[in-house]
Amino acid sequence: MANENFNEHFKAIFEVHGEVPTRGLINTQRFAPGAVLVYQLALLYRHERRLDINHGLKPFLRAA
Repeated sequence: MANENFNEHFKAIFEVHGEVPTRGLINTQRFAPGAVLVYQLALLYRHERRLDINHGLKPFLRAA
């Protein structure tokens, strides 16, 4: 259950409900771990500055 919630949250942030925005196997293999890394760095940044972790995360990632 928790994994499905995270999966939906992650897909909504990076807008990948359908096809990923890359072409080819290698580019897609780079996109997925890259998106996870950016997500984790954003959470770490917001945690260290005592900001609300989930509120405003998508605009925060768009601005970065």
